[in-house]
Amino acid sequence: MDSQISATGIRRGSHPVLNLIGAISTLCGWFAAALIVASIFVTCQMVFVRYVLGQSTIWQTEAVIYMMIATTTIGLAYVQRLRGHVNVDLVPAMLPIRARRVLAYVVLILTIAIVATIAWYGLHAWYEAFTRNWKSSTVWGVRLWIPWLALPVGFGLYLLQLLADLAALYLRIDEPFSLEQR
Repeated sequence: MDSQISATGIRRGSHPVLNLIGAISTLCGWFAAALIVASIFVTCQMVFVRYVLGQSTIWQTEAVIYMMIATTTIGLAYVQRLRGHVNVDLVPAMLPIRARRVLAYVVLILTIAIVATIAWYGLHAWYEAFTRNWKSSTVWGVRLWIPWLALPVGFGLYLLQLLADLAALYLRIDEPFSLEQR
């Protein structure tokens, strides 16, 4: 299959579904970055209101916390696409390619199982907050289903990227642990 290696060392083939999932993960990264920038502006506004104007703040701290949670969860897919998560490749680098491939399958399948479980329970928590109309106990009283939506969406997109990585490994578009064969 025709593929080229990106700056991150990841092969990108001409598989349209994998490319679409990669594009979605990239959009998640851009969205997470925008949330970080927005939270910086909200924090600066909060400092200005509190210390320069001498007024109390109502929504800013809670909003920044929710934005950071959303940044973390929604950004997972993008970080996985770039292979930016903590990766110790000492053992895989020492293994022959066949054993490295088996280890990559085991790691991906276990990760998929764990992330799917977290996504399921995140969806359950979001559904309860939505159907029971839960609100935060702060003055702002935000409906909790709104910030909690980041859990099932973020982990669901992370799961989608992991499944794409598994497919890329199976189709031999990507090398196990992004290490070249010896």
